[in-house]
Amino acid sequence: MKHNFYFTVLLFCILILSCYKPDDGSIPEPFIATSSSFSGYKTWKLESTTKGPAILLGAAHQGLNDSVTRKVYFKDGKTRVGSSYPIGTLIVKEATDTSGKVIEVTAMAKRGNNFNASAGNWEWFVLNTNGTGNILKDSTGIEMRGGSTMMGGMCNSCHNAASAKDFTFSK
Repeated sequence: MKHNFYFTVLLFCILILSCYKPDDGSIPEPFIATSSSFSGYKTWKLESTTKGPAILLGAAHQGLNDSVTRKVYFKDGKTRVGSSYPIGTLIVKEATDTSGKVIEVTAMAKRGNNFNASAGNWEWFVLNTNGTGNILKDSTGIEMRGGSTMMGGMCNSCHNAASAKDFTFSK
């Protein structure tokens, strides 16, 4: 009899816990960006435009190039809520030469759920330069995206300087 009672209680607890879903948003689903996530980025809110060298960027984002223009786009004009951007925030930085030809496109997506926790849960991307927003693939066919090891850790290393602004420099 005791065995049946404990089994029934255990079964009841499993049933209740399997149906439990927090409604306070404390465990949000992770956001995983795809090429289609960046489609049409040139129609997003243009947050900043800078021209010429940006010594603090070093070689990243054409920072040493004195003839480059960098534009930063935020999908849906997202802003920080408190001290961080919401999961799903997308940012694209496009570099063009003096003729307006796109020479580099990089992006970041707020992924959440402790993906790259040392850099605020951001995932870094290199996009193709044809304006479609597709994630660039390396010579082996692997998408150029990642967290703490992306570009040998260079993305995290530089963006750590902006940790007080949720690892973003633009706003």
